[in-house]
Parts: sequence; C-alpha cells; structure tokens
Amino acid sequence: MPEDLAERLIAASELQGDFVLSSGRRSSVYFDKFRFLTDPELLKDTAEAVATLLPEGISRLAAPEGAATLLVAAVALETGLPIAVVRKEPKAYGTMSQIEGQAPPGAELALIEDVSTTGHQVHAAAKVLEEAGCRIGIVVLAIDRGGAKHLRDAGYWVKSIVEVEPRD
Repeated sequence: MPEDLAERLIAASELQGDFVLSSGRRSSVYFDKFRFLTDPELLKDTAEAVATLLPEGISRLAAPEGAATLLVAAVALETGLPIAVVRKEPKAYGTMSQIEGQAPPGAELALIEDVSTTGHQVHAAAKVLEEAGCRIGIVVLAIDRGGAKHLRDAGYWVKSIVEVEPRD
C-alpha cells in the first residue's frame, strides 16, 4: 500500500460545510467517495490496498449496491475474485434477487465498502449474504468514520485503509 494513500484519500474526498449524512445526522465534514472512486490512479491504489488486507480463504468479493460497486470491481480486477452486489431490496422483476452476481452458499466473502459512518448499510448487506448461506470473512472499509465499531460490535472482523475520528 502506498505510504501516502490515507492522506491522498482524505485530501481527495474530505469536504467542509453543512451536510446531511445517510444516517440523517448533520455534519460539518463529509467524505465524497466519488472523488476517489472516479480518479483512476487513486481507485487503483485503493483497490491494491484493499487486496492486501484480504485474508487467505476469501473466495468472493461483495459490496452493498451503490458507489461501493466501483471499488469492488477494481478489487476484483486486482485479485481475480468474482463479485456479488447486494441490493437494498430484492428486484421487483426478472430474477427478483437481492443478491446479484457470485455468492453461492458456503462462499467465504470479503464485504467491501467505500465510506462507513454507522455501519448500518454494510451490516444489512452482510445479513442478506449470511441468510443466503455465505460467510463474511472480513469487512474492508476504504474510509472508516465510525462504522467499523458498530460492525465489530456485531461480530465482524473489520479492517480499514483510513480511520477518521468521528466528528459532529
């Protein structure tokens, strides 16, 4: 992992102002994940860093639907591991699946998220995968602004590239 990756992720994504977070809380700091997920060099370095955090035995990658799918796709290109994407709700058409892609029962997954403040979206995705018979071997957060604590409290092994002290 490049030594300056954490600094580069923060420099690219940290915004100051008045923001409403996905949790509904207000914050004077916001991490705009698209500022690092859409920069090819920063995305590649982040994917490489995530790949180095994966333990032996991981057979699949997964992410909650949304921007994290950009990161999980980059990690898949780095590792050669297949991907699953967990929808917030099952599709109302076609396969009517809540899990898209590669998540067969018994698979050992790395669940990957871009920025996590509360851990709720990742935890919801983990529960869907576990109900489908998968095992969450690790949760990897690019930027942890507090979500890792909640995920650890729920029993998950969590690693982060950047840990930011929760503010506000």
